[in-house]
Amino acid sequence: MQDLEKKSTISIRIFGSLRQYIEDQGLDPSFEMEIEAKETSALDLAKEIMIPPEKVEAVFRNGRIINIYDPVFPGDRVAFCPYGTPGPYRVFLGMARENEKRKHRERSNTNE
Repeated sequence: MQDLEKKSTISIRIFGSLRQYIEDQGLDPSFEMEIEAKETSALDLAKEIMIPPEKVEAVFRNGRIINIYDPVFPGDRVAFCPYGTPGPYRVFLGMARENEKRKHRERSNTNE
């Protein structure tokens, strides 16, 4: 029996101004795609679907905010949101916290 590489699907939603990148590819802003049957980062997923990571303010995984560098897994529901969420919601939802972590990580990577 052949050893086939396992794949699984992930559900993706794209919001706001990020939709243009998906619609330019002829895709619906809510779609499913196959991914490797292992974890991948939200950053890599954004790049794969041709959304510039610098345009993404928030990533939701299964209804909760995660950092763009955090992993996503087969079966997850992932949503990408652009910058522009009003201030209080950024704090309540955790966007501000994750963006601070992201800035710190990106600064650390450029100093290496």
